[in-house]
Amino acid sequence: MPQILTFGEIMLRLNTPGYLRFSQADRFEITFGGAEANVAVALAGLGESAGYVTRLPPNDLADRALAELRGLGVDVSRVVRGGDRLGVYFVEQGVSQRPGKVIYDRAHSALAEARPGDFDWDAIFAEGVQWFHWSGITPALSASAAATAAAACQAARRHGASVSFDLNYRAKLWSCEQAGATLAPLMQYVDLCITSPEEARNVFGLDLPAASAGFEEAAARGLIERFGFKSVALTLRQSAAACSTDWGAMLYTGGVAWSSRRWQIEIVDRLGAGDSFTAGLIFALRRGDSPQQSIDFAVAASTLKHTIHGDYNRISLEEVEALAAGENAGRVRR
Repeated sequence: MPQILTFGEIMLRLNTPGYLRFSQADRFEITFGGAEANVAVALAGLGESAGYVTRLPPNDLADRALAELRGLGVDVSRVVRGGDRLGVYFVEQGVSQRPGKVIYDRAHSALAEARPGDFDWDAIFAEGVQWFHWSGITPALSASAAATAAAACQAARRHGASVSFDLNYRAKLWSCEQAGATLAPLMQYVDLCITSPEEARNVFGLDLPAASAGFEEAAARGLIERFGFKSVALTLRQSAAACSTDWGAMLYTGGVAWSSRRWQIEIVDRLGAGDSFTAGLIFALRRGDSPQQSIDFAVAASTLKHTIHGDYNRISLEEVEALAAGENAGRVRR
């Protein structure tokens, strides 16, 4: 069994070609993606032992998704087959001042209809899993999916695995009030929480000062004081256009805040960028990097993902380390 396990929904991604709008497209490009699958792929690409658990229908599209994950080095031996639908999402890429759009078609998907008893979590975690990652997207799918995520977290805690959680709030799936009420009781199982200051305020109702110097530290401290997390990582993005962003992050651990450098990025595809940050942070922390090295590595991994089509961060450890070390980006390697 892999040492790192992620759990969530993988979907068929249908992308309009180039920058065509939904109203213009006469065809779609097929890929696959989903927050937790994205994390597993990125970890495997960095050389980690990564596995992914989900529930998928017994059909050819699901087989294709699993074959791709296997080819990218992800262990899918614990995937459960059942249900009738593979979730789908449609993507229209934004450009300049026109934002991108996502349309979900995932109601009654195989994972949305999953129940805790579909997975033998104790058997899974007894096989040597050291780290478990999940996100707030899974509980947003249905009450039974939320109960399944809770069962996974409880088993991870019983077996001594570290648990990371990405809030990943999706307004098209549920309201902030619903998210806060469902997720707050599950935070007792989380060691590392990954979110943004805005998500933390809106979903968990943190009383934060207006954005100013120290705003991020106040958000991290507030989360730790309320939920008892060991560490909090905050992604910090400022975007004036859909195709560019100012990107950085902060890691708060041991009562100290560690901030990355800021990157000015020309975006090819921003979907999956947060997941690549999560994977980079998990990798660096498990490797024993210092907090500063860890946050720099995670942001470098995510910076590269912004330049890659599709959900998956198809990069190597050497590429991330080179960027994190400050090597001249953009120069052709000959």
